[in-house]
Amino acid sequence: MSKIWLIMLLSAISTALVRDPSIAVSAMLTGAKDSVELAMELVAVYGVWLGFFALLDKTGFANVIAKLLRPLIKFLFKGSSEEAQKYISMNMSANLIGLGNAATPMGINAVKLLGDEKESANTNVIMLVVISATSLQLLPTTVISMRAAHGSANAADFLLPCIIATIISTVIGIALVKFLSKLFPDDRRK
Repeated sequence: MSKIWLIMLLSAISTALVRDPSIAVSAMLTGAKDSVELAMELVAVYGVWLGFFALLDKTGFANVIAKLLRPLIKFLFKGSSEEAQKYISMNMSANLIGLGNAATPMGINAVKLLGDEKESANTNVIMLVVISATSLQLLPTTVISMRAAHGSANAADFLLPCIIATIISTVIGIALVKFLSKLFPDDRRK
C-alpha cells in the first residue's frame, strides 16, 4: 500500500512541476505551512482535553463517569472487566465531546483488556470499534474549534445535523453488531 501512495505522490508532484513549477512549489510550501498551523492548533486542543482526562482519572471522576455509563456499557459489552469499562467510558466520553483522537488512547487500552489473545476480534472489541468509528458526538469540539480558527462566522451552526447523523449511525452500528453477533457468536469464530 505504501508503494501505491508513493507512486501517486510522485506522479502528482511530477505532473505539477512539469505543468507549472512556480505554482507547484508555491502550493507545496503553502500546504506545508497550513499543515503545521493546523497541527499546532490541534495539539493545543488535544493537550487541554487529554490533560482534562488525565485529571479525571487521577481524581477518581473517571470512576464516577464509568458508574454513570455502567448500565449501558454492561448491555453493550457483556462480560467486560471493571477496568475495561472505565476505559470504555472514557473513550465514549471523549467521543461525546468530539475528541475522537483523544479517545484513541483510552480505546486502545480498552481493546487490550477486552481482547482474548485470539487472532480474530471478539464481539466486545468489534462493538468498541463500531462505537468509536460512528463516534456519537453531542458537542463536536474539534470541528467547532477548527471552524472557528479558520474564521467561520458561526462555528457551531452544523450542530443539530451532526448530532442527528451521529445518533443514527451509532444506533445502526450497534444494532448490526448485536444482530451479527447472534449469527456468528464468539465461540464459533476462530
